[in-house]
Amino acid sequence: MTRLWGVRPRWRTDVLGDFFCPGCGGDRNYRRQHGRRWLRLLGTPVVPLGPVIGSVQCTSCHGRHGVEALEQPTSVRLGAMLRDAQYTVALALLAAGGTAHRAAREAACTAVREAGFEDCGEAQVLAALAALSGLGDELHEARGMSGGLAVELHAVLEPLAPYLAEQGRERLLLQGAAIALADGRYLPQERDALAAVGSCLDLPKGRVPALLEAATRAPYENL
Repeated sequence: MTRLWGVRPRWRTDVLGDFFCPGCGGDRNYRRQHGRRWLRLLGTPVVPLGPVIGSVQCTSCHGRHGVEALEQPTSVRLGAMLRDAQYTVALALLAAGGTAHRAAREAACTAVREAGFEDCGEAQVLAALAALSGLGDELHEARGMSGGLAVELHAVLEPLAPYLAEQGRERLLLQGAAIALADGRYLPQERDALAAVGSCLDLPKGRVPALLEAATRAPYENL
């Protein structure tokens, strides 16, 4: 039987976009909507009653979620954030240890390519490092991170940390450790850079030294 009357919202779409749908468990299109509750007679809205809280509706499953669902990055965005993180950690550790040693340069370039920048060679890595550090032709004399790289670490790693499991955050740190160890033992400035990486990734302080020590005894891929 058709209900004579009832109260239902009437929605209007404000924004269309992509989001990670909690209902579907994947990247989907959404409608961000606002609405107003209406008293309906035989399905027809006749009397407005008041606004309802804005929401996001998935265009695939038609599930409705709070607007906070838009804070979760899409799978595509999360992949890009992870690539940028690996790239920035490689630059930071190369800057901390200096670029004079070929083994360190090759380790950093390998990490950058494995992150997804397949066409990025040594020249591009050094140019990016020079641009961030502002050291120009004196790059090989670098000792520690420049202000630009320190800011970049915070900007790239901190937004990513909440979406990575602890094992994923540890792996990023260990990728940096592998670059630092490519040309020998850790330098003090490399330990400082790795501590900064650990802090930006919200790793426990006591865990960072343990991971760095373990990296000296076994390849980071096997940890």
